[in-house]
Amino acid sequence: MADGTREIVLSAQDLREVTGYAAGSAQEVLKVFERARPADSRPRDAVDAAWAFARGGERGKSLRDAAWAAHRAARDAGTAAAGDAARAAMCAASAAYLHPLADAHQVKHILGAAAHAARAAELVSGGDRGAGAAHLERARRRATPAVVGVLRRYPAAPPGGGRVGELLRDLDEALRSRW
Repeated sequence: MADGTREIVLSAQDLREVTGYAAGSAQEVLKVFERARPADSRPRDAVDAAWAFARGGERGKSLRDAAWAAHRAARDAGTAAAGDAARAAMCAASAAYLHPLADAHQVKHILGAAAHAARAAELVSGGDRGAGAAHLERARRRATPAVVGVLRRYPAAPPGGGRVGELLRDLDEALRSRW
């Protein structure tokens, strides 16, 4: 963590860019959750809410509620892969709530959806880390200069977090060195 008190300037457009990026990552693995829980729309609702915000919608209670609902869906997922897919959806909706503080943990709001989606891809493929790496590479290529610009305002991703944390740090390092 940096000093934790330094404020980072974030515009509404910055938040929309980050949220759209996160929604794209979560969208890639929604089917993992939906195969496990076909009647449960909470993760899809969270991704849809994230896209709505990214495209100009309100950042209000319904967006926050959708994120919490996807979080609960992760607990009900039934498989680890489906749980990570639901967490990716939760991260997508919560990306709109990126805090403007120089705290390394805020990187999770930016890259958490991609990291959880990569982990879901690994788990679906029987633990193949190459599947996670391929997902991260797509996420790296999809990142816009605006997303990388927001990311660079924050300290590097924090330690910990198990395999998802490793994936988060891998993507963080790849994006920071991109331009």
